[in-house]
Amino acid sequence: MIELFDKTCVECSQLITERYSTSFSMGIRLFDKKYRGPIYSIYGFVRFADEIVDTFHDHRKEELLNEFRRDTYKAIETGISLNPVLHAFQQVVNKYDIERDLIDAFLDSMAMDLHFHKYNDEFYKTYIYGSAEVVGLMCLKIFCAGDAAEYERLKAPACSLGSAFQKINFLRDIKSDFDDRGRVYFPGVDFLNFTNEDKVNIELDIKKDFDHAYTGIVQLPGGARLGVYLAYVYYINLFQKIKRSTANRLKVERIRVNDGKKVYLLFSSALRNTLNIL
Repeated sequence: MIELFDKTCVECSQLITERYSTSFSMGIRLFDKKYRGPIYSIYGFVRFADEIVDTFHDHRKEELLNEFRRDTYKAIETGISLNPVLHAFQQVVNKYDIERDLIDAFLDSMAMDLHFHKYNDEFYKTYIYGSAEVVGLMCLKIFCAGDAAEYERLKAPACSLGSAFQKINFLRDIKSDFDDRGRVYFPGVDFLNFTNEDKVNIELDIKKDFDHAYTGIVQLPGGARLGVYLAYVYYINLFQKIKRSTANRLKVERIRVNDGKKVYLLFSSALRNTLNIL
């Protein structure tokens, strides 16, 4: 039964999501059931590509990423793959008509991590679009379920949300990105001389993204709104903790939101959604 194979592949992507991200896993559980499998399938795909460039240090990363790209498009074209992550992903791509341009942009950003260690303004914007904004657009394709007008209306806020998330990740992980991978994503920023002024300028940019993103979150379909809002609230909380920290602290410590706080944010977000006061 192909249905059993399909279901098992989606469950593999669900397991990957749960292992790698407790915050996103919490958000996905709040989606209407029809959205959960497809969102897990997208996360499993992007997580594996990211792992190639970030952790496979003893292997030929470029060769592996090129093979992953080829296998991705073969799976999409043939409608099947023995790689469970790619099989689950191709089902979503083909069902929701996710454009190849979005997938190309994502994989191109992953490839940038193999060759770039410092980013100018142009490459920074290109990287964020491909690594984060297009992932939000893939998810939006699922939420809009073929409604092209709704997709176009919510497209820009979805990009802003992905951008805010990625920039916060860059701030949170600035130490490990530099120490482990030699990367500094923020244009014009020298990690060894990273200042509070640098940090504040980045935070002002993130604030603009968050403000724009919120206008789209409140317009999402009911079955998707709470899950996306929880991810937004979680990152807002992380953002506030980062804002209260100095640049020097970020250079030596990874700021986190503890599990107890995440549970509190879950219940408070659910309550606000029930009361229709998001």
